Order: sequence, then structure tokens, then C-alpha cells
Amino acid sequence: MSKVLKKPEVLAPAGNLEKLKIAIRYGADAVYIGGQAFGLRSRAGNFSFEEMEQGIAFAHERNAKVYVAANMVAHAGDTEGAGEFFRTLRDTGIDAVIVSDPALISICFQDAPGLPVHLSTQASATNYKTLEFWKKQGLERVVLAREVSMQEIQEIGEKTDVEMEAFIHGAMCISYSGRCTLSNHMANRDANRGGCAQSCRWKYDLFEIDNGVSKNLVDTDEEPFSMSAVDLSMIKYIPDMVDAGVDSLKIEGRMKSIHYVSTVASVYRRAVDAYCADPENYVFDPAWEEELWKVAQRELSTGFFYKEPTEDEQLFGKTRKIPQYAFAAQVLEYDEETKIATLQQRNNFGVGEEIEFYGPGDTGFKQVVEVLWNEHGEEIDRAPNAMMTIKMPVDKPVKPFYFMRKKK
Repeated sequence: MSKVLKKPEVLAPAGNLEKLKIAIRYGADAVYIGGQAFGLRSRAGNFSFEEMEQGIAFAHERNAKVYVAANMVAHAGDTEGAGEFFRTLRDTGIDAVIVSDPALISICFQDAPGLPVHLSTQASATNYKTLEFWKKQGLERVVLAREVSMQEIQEIGEKTDVEMEAFIHGAMCISYSGRCTLSNHMANRDANRGGCAQSCRWKYDLFEIDNGVSKNLVDTDEEPFSMSAVDLSMIKYIPDMVDAGVDSLKIEGRMKSIHYVSTVASVYRRAVDAYCADPENYVFDPAWEEELWKVAQRELSTGFFYKEPTEDEQLFGKTRKIPQYAFAAQVLEYDEETKIATLQQRNNFGVGEEIEFYGPGDTGFKQVVEVLWNEHGEEIDRAPNAMMTIKMPVDKPVKPFYFMRKKK
């Protein structure tokens, strides 16, 4: 008899309304967004209340949820207007708010009763007693600290019924749970109030001073020194996450492209569905990892889940050459009789180049661009202008919201 598994939600980032819709179309059960206050991504395309209403309507029509991150560390005066903000979120139909600061949590419960509160990873929850504490305060879900191990997650799951959310893919902050003041010092931008300048990812020379003589420790043949972690990817270990009882699998990247969001959400959707449908006969598909490499910016690792990270999980020395793909176009229409697709250009491409189409739940296919026509029906060699409408024959059927990419 096959075991019955609780299927976790796939939770994707949405930096703006377009990304929200793409994430849900490509398989996300839920998305997390930022409002125009109290968040940690001041440079993301954060949502107005009107945009939230549109996003919520789109999501709820498709049985998906929308969460709002309001996870800043509040200094004196920073909580002004928070009550009204949370009430408005509740009244627009937001499914939950993600908070780390106890003052903001208290204000939310007091001024916006009925709005579910999730604890942000910034609060560094690493043990079941911490989850039980927050449960007594009224929280129903905790986003675990990124520093917890798989063994710790299993123990937490056995000893508490608080919902667990864990990051499974994306950038990893080099500081503990993202609490960092390096950006404050280097750029006068407060990382804990939404202004992180990512100073850890800057390139540095590294010097040792001995008796007044400085020596550069960075080999000239290597990459300049940084304090940066590689990115997280748990695509090979979805069974472990599901078996440990994680309720929500979270993807990082509210400031990343729709190419990234669509690809990563689609890959994890396929892996979660495959394992939960038939765990005994589940087989990892290497094509899933190959897909993720097409949108990777750095090396990938399993973070803290199975061991303490070493220098191998940091960006030291020469890095692996990662294949770079560009999001080239979005499918607007497809004519089944002529087999011609109408596309909206997003990056320059032309006749003779190999491109790749992919779509929601579709692993995609490659072909060579043989001919292009502009919106006037004139044959062209390239599609150089952003957002221009073009037509081209395609080898297999595609649908609206399919994407086309090319190797850089």
C-alpha cells in the first residue's frame, strides 16, 4: 500500500503583477509579494493596493494564494501607519502577511483581526519550542531560518503542528537569516529596512599586512574575492522536504525576471507532483536540474540542509561557467493551420539562431529561426526592437504565455 503524502505548496516570488500571473500560470500554488511599505525589497516592483486587488482576483480564480511580505526590522517611528496598512491588506483579501518584528505582529493582530500572520525567516526560527511560542501568539505558519538542517526540520515536524515553510531555491544571504549591517556600513543603506546594496557580492581585493607590508592574497588568475554564498537548490531532494512535513516550498527571487520565475516554478511543480503522485516509484529527472541551470546566476548547493557550509558553498576562486540564456520572446497567438506563432519580442534575436520554446508544464523544444516577419508582414532578418510584434513558423504547437529563450 502506497503511503499518503501531504502535498506542500509551491510558493513563488512575484515582484510585480506580471510576475504574479506568470508564477501562477507556471504552477505556483501561492506567491509572495511586497507592498509599498514595511518590506525588505524597496527596489522591487512593489504592489499598490489596487495592483494587489488585481493580483488577488487572478490568483483566487485559479485557487492560488497571495502573501505579503512586511518583514522589516522596525525602528522608532517605523510602525506609523502599520495598523491601517494591515487592515487594508485584510480587506483586499490577502491570504496572509509575513512579518518578523514583534511590534508589527502585535499591531497586525490588534488592528487587523482575521488577517493570518506568518513569521518571516528574518526571525531565525530554528527549533520546535520557538514555533510553539509563536503558535501561542496566534501565528499559524513559520518560515524557518535558512540555517536549519534537514534533521532539525524532521524533529520540528514531529513535535509541533505549526505549519513550516522553507526556502528551497534561490539566493542565500551570507549573514545569519539575512540580518546584516554590511550594507549600512558600506553604502549607508539599511538592509533590515529594505535597502540592501548587496555589499557582500561586490568584488574585493584581499590583503594581509605583515610588518607594515601588504600582500594581496587573491591569485590574479582567480576571481576577485567576495563574501558571497552560492545559491540554493533542493530540486534533487524534494522527497526529503515532503517526508519531513514541510508545508510550503519557497523560491527566492522577487527581483528576478519572469524567465527565472516561470522556469523555477515550473520545474518544482513537476517534481512535487511526480513525487506526491507515486512516491515509491519516484525517479528524479535530470532534465529538471538542467532547466534550473538555464536561469542560474551562480553555483548551486544544498545550503545548511545536510552539512555546515564550507568554502565550497561560497564564491571563492574560479567559478563554474554557467550557460547563460536570454528570455527572447513571449507567445501571443498561434495559428494551428499555418503553424505560425505571433510573438512579443523581449530580447534581440534573428534568423539562423537556435531558440527554445517552453510553457506551463511543457519541457519545451528547440528549433532554428528560419524566417521572421514584422507586424506589417515584411520579412526581416532580426527582431531588434523591444516589445515589437513579430511572426515566425514554429516546429510544434505553442500557446499564449509560452516563452522563447536563446543561449547567449
